[in-house]
Amino acid sequence: MNLFKGKPNIVIDTDKIDIALSRGVENVFPNIESVRSSLKKGEQLTIYLGIDPTGPTIHLGHVIPIRKLGQFQKLGHKIIFLIGDFTATIGDPTDKTAARKQLTREQVLENCKKYKEQAGRFIDFTGANKAEIRFNSKWLAKLTFKEVVELASHVTVDQMLKRDMFEKRMAEGKPVYLHEFLYPLMQGYDSVAMNVDGEIGGNDQTFNMLAGRDLAKALSGKEKFVVTTKLLVDQSGKKMGKTEGNMVSLDQTPFDMFGKIMSWPDSLIFTGFELLTDVPIDEIRSIEKGVATGSNPRDAKVRLAEDVVSGIHGKEMAAQARERFFSTFKEGAIPEDAVKAIAKKGDKLVDILIAGKIVSSKSDFRRLVDGKAISYIGKDDAISDYDYKIDQPGTIRVGKKRFITIIVV
Repeated sequence: MNLFKGKPNIVIDTDKIDIALSRGVENVFPNIESVRSSLKKGEQLTIYLGIDPTGPTIHLGHVIPIRKLGQFQKLGHKIIFLIGDFTATIGDPTDKTAARKQLTREQVLENCKKYKEQAGRFIDFTGANKAEIRFNSKWLAKLTFKEVVELASHVTVDQMLKRDMFEKRMAEGKPVYLHEFLYPLMQGYDSVAMNVDGEIGGNDQTFNMLAGRDLAKALSGKEKFVVTTKLLVDQSGKKMGKTEGNMVSLDQTPFDMFGKIMSWPDSLIFTGFELLTDVPIDEIRSIEKGVATGSNPRDAKVRLAEDVVSGIHGKEMAAQARERFFSTFKEGAIPEDAVKAIAKKGDKLVDILIAGKIVSSKSDFRRLVDGKAISYIGKDDAISDYDYKIDQPGTIRVGKKRFITIIVV
């Protein structure tokens, strides 16, 4: 796509600015009024989003802030898509009950091979106002120990210890490692090194982004603004992502992606519309009201799945995915009273199916596996492992008429 032809114009339309600062937004720092005022001055600002390549593909959790970054690009502002190839080797402690496993540089570089192409479905890397792609190893790998110590002098131990995940770990007697303290410092220095005006990221990154705001003010005298986006969370409040096993990744086929979204709980429908589509808010509220007054939520979920897949794979592929989904799982084929089970990642599927009286025995389970008769709705491949362990939530079809919806906690 080519969003811009010739010299980019800065859009100062109040309605468009307000959408950028409100739709899918959790918080704006220091406050929405000051950021709105800066955007209305008509000057081109530099705004960035950083993603650590801890996995080999971008997923829908990433797409939310990438789409937000794209909105600011459409307003005419310079955007930077930063790949945290250095910070990924440290490991972001955000929301972790234990230290992340540190990655090698080779693993990190392998992981990010698809990132530019995938992000390019939502932001423009061509044209007069093309997005810039950068890697934070360019400056972080060059810092001397003396410089790191100087940076650390701007952050207090008390500030770090107030982080929720650190407080929880310490209360549980779990270790907190020094390198985890350094992570927000390194991410914060990205703002200084790139001399940006603003940063966008998920709400779970608030602490790290505000660390960058503090460093930018202390070292550069700049009042960097921060826009935090809402998170796509499941029924338990956990993020939709690879760690929780419920990730929708951009390298999935349109059919798999469509099916995975159709397996989401109804509670995610309207959040999904707000964060992952361009459907007007008034229309979303109308759909929500319809469901509340008796409309089938499945119809809303179908539209959500088709809109999301269309934004990633195109309208034609989305329509084909929808048609294939309904030809595979005909209307009424999945009963509303499908058995529901709560499981933990790592639980054996056979045990869950026996407990739910979906299969009568382990031998019955093995027979169905041999016949390729057990599969997640929305996935092409049947389960082929007798010892298959649950790694994601969703609805599993057993044979032709038995279904179990598994909620992972």
